[in-house]
Amino acid sequence: MDVAQEPRSVTLLGCTGSVGTSTADLLARHPERYRVEALAANCNVDKVAEQARRLRPRFVAMADESVYADLKAALGGNGIELAAGSEAVVEAARRPSDVVIAAIVGAAGLRPTLAAVRRGAVVGLANKETLVCAGDLVMAEARRSGAAMVPVDSEHSAIFQVLDANNRDAVDKLVLTASGGPFRTFSRQDMAGVTPQMAVAHPNWSMGAKISVDSATMMNKGLEIIEAVHLFGFGEERIEVLVHPQSVIHSMVSYVDGSVLAQLGTPDMRTPISLALGWPRRLGFPAKALDLAAIASLTFEKPDPERFPALRLAREVLRRGGTAPTLLNAANEVAVQAFLAGRIPFLRIARTVEAVLDSLPAKAVTALEDVLAVDGDARRLAEQFIARDQG
Repeated sequence: MDVAQEPRSVTLLGCTGSVGTSTADLLARHPERYRVEALAANCNVDKVAEQARRLRPRFVAMADESVYADLKAALGGNGIELAAGSEAVVEAARRPSDVVIAAIVGAAGLRPTLAAVRRGAVVGLANKETLVCAGDLVMAEARRSGAAMVPVDSEHSAIFQVLDANNRDAVDKLVLTASGGPFRTFSRQDMAGVTPQMAVAHPNWSMGAKISVDSATMMNKGLEIIEAVHLFGFGEERIEVLVHPQSVIHSMVSYVDGSVLAQLGTPDMRTPISLALGWPRRLGFPAKALDLAAIASLTFEKPDPERFPALRLAREVLRRGGTAPTLLNAANEVAVQAFLAGRIPFLRIARTVEAVLDSLPAKAVTALEDVLAVDGDARRLAEQFIARDQG
């Protein structure tokens, strides 16, 4: 892609979620720089229709086929091509845009993200599960196609910005920072009484329900360790997690000469999103300026592996390799949804994941079909464990 060419064409996968909404806000602020090729979402027709009227995409896809009639009623006659179903979302990713923001939550984002990678797009990756489930496969496709993988997670975006990729021998370790979530100071006994309403109330970031629960269990940081291994090519033993409650330092790279380079900013997802949209340039927007004097102090602490076992599980699946990370992700998605539905208590999330990992062997990954098959097996077994616990 010619980095000087404007307007750039953009496809937004997962346009109605937290990252998708922030991306749509940035695109609307810069109509002279961006043309929207496609929007894709799950089932929120009202929100998609509102975005489509503002952004004027050429194509809109809904994953849920049952809402197609509503979509047509809302946008029919506007000159926008409309489609529904999982294949329609993959088609959105395949359409000829310069940049694809991959923001579909969970394993559902794997196939469309991989489709964007295979055609060599600049992929703004907000869907960490894509690399968790199929990191080796996705990164191999990126090398083959020449796709640029620009992370949108604030932590990986920070590392992306301060890592000297041409001098990897000088890197000692990567440091992922974590807010610690809403239960950073809770005891295990306190956590036993956590409700879904408590878990989705993140102290610093505005996120969707699933990601907020992952933050509360620190599974999000476990998934980010796995993602970092694939994005940056360092072993998990060289990736550290450090709890930083203020969420000002988004991550760091420690070098062999003792230097530590960090990326700082206010907790606003539009910053890493704008980097992906403008890469390798930076895109201006009216973000709140970082005022370190007002913040006054920044604190750090090591995560507690007893209260937050998800970090241990993530490192274990990396050592097992193959489809073990796929098992972890699938079981976690099922367990989080069960918790949000009131079917299991908060502490049962990690226990369900560990039970699935103990019950299913990891297999080699040679194709996307391997990942999808194992994902299905893990989901079915997780549901069985949850149903048994309820019985």
